[in-house]
Amino acid sequence: MTQPDIFDRQLRARRRDRMMPRFSEHDFLYRAMLDELLDRLADVQRELPETLVIGCPDGSARAALEARGKKVVCADPGFAAARAQGGVQAEEDALPFADDSFDLIIACGTLDSVNDLPGALILMRRILRPDGLLLAAFAGAGSLPRLRAALMTGEGDRPAQHIHPQVDVRAAGDLLSRAGFAMPVADSETLTVRYGDIVRLMHDLRGMGAGNVLASHPPALRRDTLIGASQHFASAADPDGRTAEDMAIVYLSGWKPDPSQAKPAKRGSATVSLAEALKRKD
Repeated sequence: MTQPDIFDRQLRARRRDRMMPRFSEHDFLYRAMLDELLDRLADVQRELPETLVIGCPDGSARAALEARGKKVVCADPGFAAARAQGGVQAEEDALPFADDSFDLIIACGTLDSVNDLPGALILMRRILRPDGLLLAAFAGAGSLPRLRAALMTGEGDRPAQHIHPQVDVRAAGDLLSRAGFAMPVADSETLTVRYGDIVRLMHDLRGMGAGNVLASHPPALRRDTLIGASQHFASAADPDGRTAEDMAIVYLSGWKPDPSQAKPAKRGSATVSLAEALKRKD
C-alpha cells in the first residue's frame, strides 16, 4: 500500500523556484551547511571525481567542487534552480540516475522535506559507485523552537501544524545504516540567528525556500494569530530587543560498501581482555 505524501511535491518545487531571484539575501543557512560539507570533504584522502550535487539554489557548490577538479552534475527539486545550473529537476526519492554513476554525492539543505527519506538514502547508495561517499546536511529536530512556540501560543486551543516534522540526529544515523551505508556517521550543530521580530524570521524562511509545503495544507495564519505569535516571540527577546532562534543542522556521511574497505574485527578475536587493557600500570 502506498503511503500518502507528507509534503506537496508540486508546491515544494514552486517554492524552490520562487526563492531563486533573491536567494542570496537569505542564503545564510545554506552557506553554513555547504561550507561545513566542503570542509569535511577536504579531509577525505580520495579524488572522488564524478560528483552529484543535490540542492543547487546557486552556483556556489558547483564552483567550489570544480575548483577541486571534480566533474559536477546538479539536481534540484525546483525547475528554475536545476535549469540555472544546467542540471536535472528531480526529487531525492526519485533520482533519474543509473546505479554506480557517481563517486560522490553532496546533498545540501533539502532532505528535511523529502517524502521518502529512507528510500532517498537507499537510492543515493545505489547510484554511488563502490567506495563512493555521501555527504549530506539538512535542518533537523530542534530547529525553530521559538517560532513553533509562538505559533502554538498565537493559535490558542486548536493550533495547526505550520512547521514541518523534523528528523533527529539519532534517527538520521539509523536511517543511514538501514540504507546500507558503510561507516555511517551522523552528528549535528546548532546555528543561532537573532531577529528583531517574527515577521523577519518568516521572511527569511520563505526566501530560502523553507516555507510550509505540507500536503495537509494548513490554513494561512490569521491576523490575530500573527499578532499573538509576534507578542510571544518578542517576549523571549534579549535586552537589546532581538530574539535568538535556533537552526539545528544534521550532518550525515556514509560510504557505499566495497570489499577494499576496512572491516571491524571479529567478535572475540582480541588477544588482550578489556579488563587487562584498563588495568593501571605499576
